[in-house]
Amino acid sequence: MILQKGEKVHIIHRRNYEKDRHRHFIGAVDEYDAGVARVTGHVYTVDSGKFTFIKREETRTRLVSVISGDVLVNVIPPQVDLSKIVYKQERKAVRVTDGSDWHLDLSEYTWM
Repeated sequence: MILQKGEKVHIIHRRNYEKDRHRHFIGAVDEYDAGVARVTGHVYTVDSGKFTFIKREETRTRLVSVISGDVLVNVIPPQVDLSKIVYKQERKAVRVTDGSDWHLDLSEYTWM
């Protein structure tokens, strides 16, 4: 299997148009079958006024086709604390971190 139950994931939804909002989803895999993952977690979107990512507080469960080409899926190490995830501007990139030694650097084109 590509994804295992309980794995933590960071999902980036591809933008189809320049003005589409940046949508990220961070959570844990509940189930995975035939290219579709059921993931429970939180939505992160860009506050266009501050150019920062904000976490939507309500927990959501999403069905995500990981083979559709519409999402990029990053597997997060098991020790990462999802409740502490923040996005920080680091030089020309955006860094996703939980404040520990772990981080995920995203492209500088994230803001465009």
